[in-house]
Amino acid sequence: MRLLLIIVVVLFAAAGVVFGALNADLVSYDLVFAHLVMPKGAALLGMLLLGWILGGLLVWLFVVQPLKRRLARTRRQLRAQSEDDTDPATA
Repeated sequence: MRLLLIIVVVLFAAAGVVFGALNADLVSYDLVFAHLVMPKGAALLGMLLLGWILGGLLVWLFVVQPLKRRLARTRRQLRAQSEDDTDPATA
């Protein structure tokens, strides 16, 4: 399994190098606070990475965190319910 992962990573890295080499034209980005000039391939791969990071952050904030809160609430309810069931004073 680890060998397969290494092969996939190497293939994607090679594809990224080829992609960057084929898109070596310089492009200019004029942001309000900065002016950037970089190869087209680097800009595209950078935006891909930025989108991947922002997408992961959004999933973490709006999917993972609510599920963690729900799991903690359910565990507290189960713990309280099991304490009530084992309490001899309530029986």
